[in-house]
Amino acid sequence: QVQLVESGGGLVQGGGSLRLSCAASGRALRIYDMGWFRQAPGKEREFAAVVTSRGSTYYADSVKGRFTISRDNAKNTVYLQMNSLKPEDTSVYSCAAGRFVNNYVAPSEYTDWGQGTQVTVSS
Repeated sequence: QVQLVESGGGLVQGGGSLRLSCAASGRALRIYDMGWFRQAPGKEREFAAVVTSRGSTYYADSVKGRFTISRDNAKNTVYLQMNSLKPEDTSVYSCAAGRFVNNYVAPSEYTDWGQGTQVTVSS
């Protein structure tokens, strides 16, 4: 298992930026596919972005062109740079780790999760 801790959330005005971090401990992050998911009140958890163990990236259409996922294996950390934020981006953002993930958008494919960090975007 790998333990994940997110940070970097907060309150930001629409159009602003935030960078989320996901720090891992317990195992080397480099062997995992790492995803960011988000969940707004009353809604299901939804996929935002993933960076595979090989460094490939994929994004949900709703965040493509505005969010950038990256990983620093030396620091055992994954990042989500969020630009041009909109009120509809308001959610709890969680990072997740999985090995040999086939369906990147499915939460069930990931085995380890962080506790989440709140992102609130005001209009």
